[in-house]
Amino acid sequence: MPEVARAILTKPGGMELRQDNPTGFAEAMLAHELAAFEMAGQGGGVAIFDRGFPDIVGFLDLADLPVPASIDQACRELRYEGPIFHAPPWREIYVSDAQRIQTWEEALESDVAVMQAWRRYGYELTPLPLVDVAARLAFIQRAINEHGS
Repeated sequence: MPEVARAILTKPGGMELRQDNPTGFAEAMLAHELAAFEMAGQGGGVAIFDRGFPDIVGFLDLADLPVPASIDQACRELRYEGPIFHAPPWREIYVSDAQRIQTWEEALESDVAVMQAWRRYGYELTPLPLVDVAARLAFIQRAINEHGS
C-alpha cells in the first residue's frame, strides 16, 4: 500500500495542511490509512504497507501534539500481522524532495519518534538491512515466508 502522507502532500493544499494544521494532516492520514487497511483486508494474500497507524502517532509526538482518540483507537484495535519492517535512516541514499522536506537531522528525530510509537502499541520492529533493492526484497520475502510457517 502506498505511503499515505505522500499521497496527501502531492494534492493541492496538502503541504499547507501539514504546515498549518498538523492535527488535520494527521486526521487526513488516518482516513487514508483506514481506507488502505480496509482494502487490504478484502483481498487475499499478503499486503505490505509503506506506513501504518503508529507512524501518525510518531508524527504527532514529534510535533508535541496530543494524539486524537480516533488515531489511538485505530492503533490499538486495527492490528497489523506479520513482521513490521523498519527501514532505518540511510544517509547514503537520503534525498529531500518536494514532499520529503526534512533535513537529515530531522529525519533521524522522526525515525526515533516513529519507532517509539510502534513499540508503544506493542509491535516488535524488524530492521531492514542497508543493502540494494534486490537483497532487501529477498530479506522481506524470507521474513514473510518464515512468519507464515
